[in-house]
Amino acid sequence: MDTRICVTVLPLCPQLIDGFVLFSSRFSLLLLDLEEYYFEQHTAYNVTRSSTTQPRFEKVRGSLKICSKSVIFEPEPLSEPILKIPLRDCQKIEGVEENDLNTVDEQFIAFFCVPPEKDAFCCLASDENLCFQLHRASCLDKLGDQTAMMVFFFFFLFFLNSFQSVSEKLHMECEAEMVSPLVTNPGHVCITDQNLYFQPLNGHPVPSVTTPPPIRPYGLEVFCSENDLCSDIYLKFYNTKDRDELYYYIATFLENHMAEHTAESYMLQWQRGHISNYQYLLHLNNLADRSCNDLSQYPVFPWVIADYTSAELDFRNPASFRDLSKPVGALNPERLERLLARYRDMPEPKFMYGSHYSSPGYVLFYLVRVAPEYMLCLQNGRYDHADRMFNSVAETWKNCLEGATDFKELIPEFYGNDTSFLENSLNLNLGKRQGGRTVGDVALPPWASDATDFLQKSQKALESQFVSQHLHEWIDLVFGYKQRGSEAIAAHNVFHPVTYEGSIDCDSIEDPDQKIAVLTQILEFGQTPKQLFTTPHPQRITPRFQSMTRTPSQNTSFNELSPGTDSSFEDLTEESRRLAWSNMGKLKLVASHKLHKEAITGIAVTRNGASVFTTSQDSTLKMFSKESGSLQRSMSFSNMALSSCLILPEDATVVCSSWDNNVYFYSIAYGRRQDTIMGHDDAVSKMCWRDNQLYTASWDSTVKVWRCVPADIMNKRSQFQLLAELEHDAGVNTIVLNHAGTLLASGTKEGVVSMWNTGSFVLLQQVPCHSGKVHDLAFSPDSRHVLSAGEDSCLRVLDVQTGMVLSTVATEEPQRCFCWDGDTVLSGTVSGELLVWDLMAGKVTHRIPAHTGPLTAMWMNEQCSSIITGGEDKQVIFWKTQF
Repeated sequence: MDTRICVTVLPLCPQLIDGFVLFSSRFSLLLLDLEEYYFEQHTAYNVTRSSTTQPRFEKVRGSLKICSKSVIFEPEPLSEPILKIPLRDCQKIEGVEENDLNTVDEQFIAFFCVPPEKDAFCCLASDENLCFQLHRASCLDKLGDQTAMMVFFFFFLFFLNSFQSVSEKLHMECEAEMVSPLVTNPGHVCITDQNLYFQPLNGHPVPSVTTPPPIRPYGLEVFCSENDLCSDIYLKFYNTKDRDELYYYIATFLENHMAEHTAESYMLQWQRGHISNYQYLLHLNNLADRSCNDLSQYPVFPWVIADYTSAELDFRNPASFRDLSKPVGALNPERLERLLARYRDMPEPKFMYGSHYSSPGYVLFYLVRVAPEYMLCLQNGRYDHADRMFNSVAETWKNCLEGATDFKELIPEFYGNDTSFLENSLNLNLGKRQGGRTVGDVALPPWASDATDFLQKSQKALESQFVSQHLHEWIDLVFGYKQRGSEAIAAHNVFHPVTYEGSIDCDSIEDPDQKIAVLTQILEFGQTPKQLFTTPHPQRITPRFQSMTRTPSQNTSFNELSPGTDSSFEDLTEESRRLAWSNMGKLKLVASHKLHKEAITGIAVTRNGASVFTTSQDSTLKMFSKESGSLQRSMSFSNMALSSCLILPEDATVVCSSWDNNVYFYSIAYGRRQDTIMGHDDAVSKMCWRDNQLYTASWDSTVKVWRCVPADIMNKRSQFQLLAELEHDAGVNTIVLNHAGTLLASGTKEGVVSMWNTGSFVLLQQVPCHSGKVHDLAFSPDSRHVLSAGEDSCLRVLDVQTGMVLSTVATEEPQRCFCWDGDTVLSGTVSGELLVWDLMAGKVTHRIPAHTGPLTAMWMNEQCSSIITGGEDKQVIFWKTQF
């Protein structure tokens, strides 16, 4: 029996005609081979001849799909199978009489058959258009898929009548591919002032896809909701120019566009508890190019629970949780030893694990109950063996611990709210296991009453204190510095070379067959996420957290440096400060006084707030009465500028630093200079005082630490002993102590920020932070972070434990000085404005006119309700927060 298909051609571009497909289509792009593209469709008949001696034909109406490597016939009757015909086997048939097809009423155009003697389809066409389409597809098949698709674009234009409104203005269009699981579909991207459109060149599954204005672009993905797991559209471009231009138009013309976030900015939000562990992992996956539309790079989440046998899950027991400092393959010591023995004897390139923790097979292992079509596509039309299916959570975890080749992690669905991937609600025939049991719903641990309870407890585990304390260790393995190189080897975290980004340049492979073979290998192995961090990831700040485990050796003393500060930002006694900071944008100008002849350089206030002391480049120290609003004293110690001032705890002495290399002590009670320290070889730029110790920074590249020995019978004056000299590579422009006085941060003229242990005077971190001088520094209230403002018009947040730059905020102009509560920043600009910053969002929330020139000094009281600023306009301005 022969199979023959007669094709009737409808009007050109049939994919754009509404109602063309009159039957429920079974065709899917999953039927295509890897790197194969679907172009267009035509109405056709499958004609079968029952006898060669008596030519009698039976016809079946359907749709003929022309693709880059095959033609596919989809019959209308659901009982008839879909036929796929490789283009290489399509041949013209000579000698076919038109009356052979006398039962076909429609216009005869083309003819396909399968001769009994060989398994090949042949083609005979009389219509010029279809002949051209088939001939062109056959030629394109020989060019290679990318070239074929680009040639086809020559015949394809975006239809502007697809716009939702006639008032929309076209800004840009280009070629791209829309990516979905196991499929890429070429077409045109079009951006207007109202919508983003994608029009598949084949019109499948719909003539065009419309996406409302996105609020968040992640590379090639567009998310229309902040916390969506899956994007609304995932586009693959053919060159970076088109991608960047599209991003520019989205950022420029769409009203709801938000500021772009980096891994470091999300890290800061996560550290401070502004986003959950789940949200942070989603953001990291997105930034590492992981997408739910790409099964080879599906978002990866960790196993966090280790107990799947108990009747109750004890969240207070560390044994209930997985060790997040190790990859899955290293959790079982016995299996790890076998893997290491093989690794040591392996030739280069070596790898410890022959399979990956995330691959299309593993993703579909978990999702087979909700996406069976993808499993069937990947498994050549069959489900996996019933005993290898996702039958039980406990069995899967056990196999990940004991299996010779099973090292898979989890997917986000395990920490979501949709239970469908755990339930066989589609009543799929997934086979029977040994023993005769039918594969149905996933067996859950004893501690879960149902699938909803399982997900809720999994979510609770992911957000638990134990996981919050250790999640950074898993991030180091998957997204961080332990992903590659010597750190990966030491952490037993080495996978097959083909899984790492950049290991193979597929674009350089010219042979289409070889390219497909490489892509298939990558698809099967899975891919390691893009590396986001190259230094150790800092730990999360958690309430009531008293100890830090597995910290790097150079930071072992960090626990001692900030005792009792871990939960200060959540302390209820801080409510008044929070209230003041929440109203910082409502600052009220109370008074303004011109006290000096040159720029203000320092402000200090007595504890009762009655007296205000200011220093200036005019070399004077002035005492101002806040109560009477009058200048009370003016003192001069040097003919050079004074750079800063502070008041010692008893409110009896004011200390001033000077450009003449000296530090001066002024007695408020006696109204005269009582001491001088001549301790530097260049100008003294800034000072700090804590626990009877004075810290002086100088442009001679040192910070010196002096111990004050109180006066006694033998010594009528206090004595200052030099305790330490902290060397720098450039002049030190500013210093600051944390609240406890256990950490010192210094900033140099060359933009380097250093952090020191004030107990041992050991350098903890040294971070090249700015391209110009560091203007000002501040610790967060919990001493975990340092904020720096630089001459390069940037605000940067550094992690004290790791030295990592967590966040960078570009400013319109340099910020000369600031105050910071850990989240919100009040800064003074070169133009004289006061700016209130939402540091997490990286944007200015309020602008307050203040000085007529650069704002050079700022003081804030302990309650954060009173602020004093000074500027180059010689003005000292008093402010109050309004509630």
